[in-house]
Amino acid sequence: MSAPRVLAVAPGSPAALAGVHVGDEVVAVDGERPRDIIRWTWLTDEPDPVLDIARGGLELSIEVEKAAGEPLGIDVHSALFDQLRTCDNHCEFCFIYQLPPGMRKSLYLKDDDYRLSFLYGNFTTLTRFTEADLERVITEGLSPLNVSIHAFDPAARNDLLRNRRGGPSLRWLRALLDHGIEVHGQIVCCPGLNDGAVLDETLASVLEHYPELASICVVPLGISRFNTEPRMRATTQAEAAAVIDCVHDWQEVYLQVLGRRLVQASDEYYLLAGRPFPEPEAYEGFAMHEDGVGMARTFELEFSGRAATSTGPQSGFFAWADTTTDEPAAAPAPIAVGGRYEAAGDYGAPAEGYRAIRVDERAVEPAGSGGGVAVALKPRKGAPTAVLTSTAGAAIITPLVESLGRPTVRVLPVENRFFGGTTSVTGLMVGEDLARVLALEPETHRYLLPDVCLSGGRFLDGTSPADLPRAVEIIPTDGAALRRALEA
Repeated sequence: MSAPRVLAVAPGSPAALAGVHVGDEVVAVDGERPRDIIRWTWLTDEPDPVLDIARGGLELSIEVEKAAGEPLGIDVHSALFDQLRTCDNHCEFCFIYQLPPGMRKSLYLKDDDYRLSFLYGNFTTLTRFTEADLERVITEGLSPLNVSIHAFDPAARNDLLRNRRGGPSLRWLRALLDHGIEVHGQIVCCPGLNDGAVLDETLASVLEHYPELASICVVPLGISRFNTEPRMRATTQAEAAAVIDCVHDWQEVYLQVLGRRLVQASDEYYLLAGRPFPEPEAYEGFAMHEDGVGMARTFELEFSGRAATSTGPQSGFFAWADTTTDEPAAAPAPIAVGGRYEAAGDYGAPAEGYRAIRVDERAVEPAGSGGGVAVALKPRKGAPTAVLTSTAGAAIITPLVESLGRPTVRVLPVENRFFGGTTSVTGLMVGEDLARVLALEPETHRYLLPDVCLSGGRFLDGTSPADLPRAVEIIPTDGAALRRALEA
């Protein structure tokens, strides 16, 4: 188990005044070696903690004078200090199995760690969950958690996870709900396997056994061009329509019995089926927004100025990966986490989890200009503007942009050839594909790039905005930010 390594010390903070330095390793806090950022926050939230420090071969003991709940002023290197709990399922639809070769090692890690579910919103199957984990979740109030359900029938779940513990592990879901833990469920629908009658049975069983679930999202499997599983195939338009019909039928049942819709189909299903998205009120607060449920309606509300709040910068795909391994992260992550922990955060992570704003809303220099995030030579005022987005994103954004009636503003779809297959979401855009598209575009135009495709300032293919052949402006992935950028 590694010790938390200090990446930053806030000037004037209790840690700075006590003499903590960047590069210090905090071996223990009040005699306890923290195993992760969750325990770290509990320990450092206490008044006057004593830090056992390892510094250049020296062992130091530093007492930090601070009040209970006062931020310590330290940013540490990782979310987990002990070993990541890897996944022992072998799901045919797992996207990690479908990644191209040659990417950075951290992206190939499969986790099934409930702590990352709490911190980042990752989904856990609970197949490696234990009594000790349940006790910790309850004691420390690690809520909400996200659980992959996929199917209720034990044999069907065993088959989908390719793990004989798949079916029995749902007992932990019942235990979590019994102890008041907020749980959001997910069903990845694989055509011919857990749609149709199996999906009906699963949603019926949820009503009978897990009515306390906060929400359930039904999402289609994603297939890259590297998929090798013969049973995995793209969802057809008819199959997408059937899933939507099933979800809508069960929404009516849940409304009558529970007073809420509970289950939602992802936006991708409506795009695949060629159907309009539900009205905003049907999403009941957009609880599963980050899982692609209601993103289109949220973006529309933000763009039109009708949203009460803005979603702001989004966490990119695999955003957790580089902060849970020994690989150096491109940028320090904040130490604030959800629930009771947000007041203890030094760098203002949002309350919904351990998520960092990855890049500033600034222009980025093109290739050959020295690299890095910096203010570039911007196109002249009033220059034609292109909004870079995925093919799926273009279907949502194009009508909004066209409603402005500005012929100098256009949407520029980027086909995802890097992953290929059915990959069409904005969060999986990579530098290679962006460079291919931008190389054919005028240099004097203005290009807006959503931040959701970046983690730690890097695309998933390891490149950065500085490697692109045109200067881009990185903006938060929300409708309000896009509207502001277009009006600038």
